[in-house]
Amino acid sequence: MTGYTIFRLICLAALWLILCYLMIAGRGLNAWTLFIIVVSGGVVFIPLYKKYIRDGNGKR
Repeated sequence: MTGYTIFRLICLAALWLILCYLMIAGRGLNAWTLFIIVVSGGVVFIPLYKKYIRDGNGKR
């Protein structure tokens, strides 16, 4: 992975963490909030994992 790709992934992870924090701060931590956080993490990070890490630097 290039430095630019790593930077983009770090920015995306930081944004996701901030949004998770805001959701927990606003609604409190309960089962539904935890479920939404886990599902949103899967939606965001599984495609990125498949593209950049599993397939070897995004090459198919």
